[in-house]
Amino acid sequence: MASQIISAKQQAHKQENFEVHPPLEAGDHITQKEFHARYQIMPHNMKAELIGGVVYMQSSLKRSHGRSHSLLMHWLGCYAVETPGVEAYDNTTAILGEDSELQPDACLIVSPEKGGQMRFTPDDYLQGAPEFVGEIASSSESFDLHSKKRDYERAGVKEYLVVALRQQKLVWFVNRKGTFEELSRESDGSYHSQCFPGLWLDPTAFATLDGKGVIRVLNMGMATEEHAMFVQKLQR
Repeated sequence: MASQIISAKQQAHKQENFEVHPPLEAGDHITQKEFHARYQIMPHNMKAELIGGVVYMQSSLKRSHGRSHSLLMHWLGCYAVETPGVEAYDNTTAILGEDSELQPDACLIVSPEKGGQMRFTPDDYLQGAPEFVGEIASSSESFDLHSKKRDYERAGVKEYLVVALRQQKLVWFVNRKGTFEELSRESDGSYHSQCFPGLWLDPTAFATLDGKGVIRVLNMGMATEEHAMFVQKLQR
């Protein structure tokens, strides 16, 4: 009986919230605060983002997205484990500004207490720009490489990796004086992060889902003096 009373109260509260904050619709032009309030009362299996003040709703994800996403998180997770003071996040809401609240596929940050640029909100969301963001782009490619890229750039994300599945390529951007520029590959074809020493990526291995190849190159990066010095710096 008590549980029925609680359930009835929850339903009434939810109905009241819907009357104050109508459900989100793709294309809505709203502020971050309004978006956040309306997103909180939407079904938990629904994913939406506010990009440049416009609401985008995510379509269902395909197998190719899931496999690439899993490898992306494995790569970043291995780096975070070997780099104390660095944290990896999977699909975590990041409030970037008054008209931007995104949910990156993956991000890597320096912990706030270690001098990172991010903060955490009282209700446990990311606040500000992650140092590194990674997106797996398929159906979302049109805005991952355009409107979302502009939001990340404006907010101060230092590096932005886009895995474009339909084009079968990776694009790594580095923020130089407020503008994203493509990061050049090294002579061996790999990417070396400018923000996280030792975070190396073999784009060919990633594109072919060669997990062992991806981790082999990452381990090479984490065996460098630059990575060791970065770890020491974070500990100090």
